Amino acid sequence: MPFPYKTVLITGATSGIGLALAEKMIASGIFVIAVGRRKDRLDALVAKHGPSKVVGEVFDVSDLDALGPWASKITTTYPTLDAVLLNAGFQRTLDFTNPTAISLPAVTAEVTTNYLSPVHTITHFLPHLFSLSPSPAAILLVSSGLAVIPFPRCANYSATKSAIHSLAWSLRSQLSGPDAAHAHHIRVIELLPPAVQTELHPLQPDLVAAGQDKIGIPLAMYVDETWADLICDEGEGEGDCESDEIAHTVHREKLAVTEERKREGFRAFVAFMRRQGAKF
Repeated sequence: MPFPYKTVLITGATSGIGLALAEKMIASGIFVIAVGRRKDRLDALVAKHGPSKVVGEVFDVSDLDALGPWASKITTTYPTLDAVLLNAGFQRTLDFTNPTAISLPAVTAEVTTNYLSPVHTITHFLPHLFSLSPSPAAILLVSSGLAVIPFPRCANYSATKSAIHSLAWSLRSQLSGPDAAHAHHIRVIELLPPAVQTELHPLQPDLVAAGQDKIGIPLAMYVDETWADLICDEGEGEGDCESDEIAHTVHREKLAVTEERKREGFRAFVAFMRRQGAKF
């Protein structure tokens, strides 16, 4: 189905996939609420496209205590908000062969930003999204191919993305369930990028030292295909236009093979539990 959302909030919108998707949406006439910590980059984005097309919101999504009041401010200021794209995240090496070098505060920060923040953000924005019924609304979660096939070097990052992947399945199932008629207008979309050339890798000293900081496909290649899949009508785009999981062609087949049997098991388990009277 095409992308029907008119006002989209994007976290992690100051660089990489978040920024590139923000510019795709702006070019398509979608009003973007760009969220990030770097005011200079947000100001540059607004200056480039104009305040009638994009607004910058300086906010640290890892500040879980501030998320509730901030979400309330956003929905009051932008009542037409109908989609939230949760993209903010970072990746660090986690080397269990050298435990004394592990920064546990950094591990906690990675879990907070990559997983706990999306859970809190979804919780705070859902009442507003419920209120839009029957008009379409969406929650878009950016996970990773590493959610399905983890990479040992970034064990914690892979685990947080696996958590997002699992969360997307459960959230989608709950909001489309028989006891959630008030939520059936909300689509849950998961983006599963492969390695992409963004700031994610150059910020890691060990990758820079090993000359591996430019791994991945070009950002434009990833975003062009992903945006085409998000806006496609049936018969257009690279993927299935009805799919709520959007993977790039460089690993789509591999992920499909890995996940299809598990997906069938998940659906059967949910159906069984609902027959037993489970609410979800």
